[in-house]
Amino acid sequence: MKLTVAPIGSQPLLRRYGPNELQVGEQCFGGPLMLGATGLDHSLQAREPICLTEAELRPVFDQTPEVVIIGWIGGQCFLSATQRSWFLARRIGVEVMELGAACRTYNVLVQDGRKVVALLFPNPA
Repeated sequence: MKLTVAPIGSQPLLRRYGPNELQVGEQCFGGPLMLGATGLDHSLQAREPICLTEAELRPVFDQTPEVVIIGWIGGQCFLSATQRSWFLARRIGVEVMELGAACRTYNVLVQDGRKVVALLFPNPA
């Protein structure tokens, strides 16, 4: 699906998403992606949300977002109690949702001036 948005500030916005690809600006990515105030990072090693480690989330936590949106194309997914505790201990909200909903929610929150980070997984493991 194509998204049309007007950028606000320097935080990257999603322009298009699909089951195998995400487009940020003019760049396309086929694997996991982190979007936040510090830009984008496509070096995530986890291939699905349940594989995220606390060490891999360090760049997310360093941004001190209000909320982290996790978008997943692979169907219903829940973080483990341990994973949720990492966010709770830092007073960061976390929501796991379908990829399209996550992309739209991320763009709306960025345009609303909220401190948000998105972890997006366009391909199931």
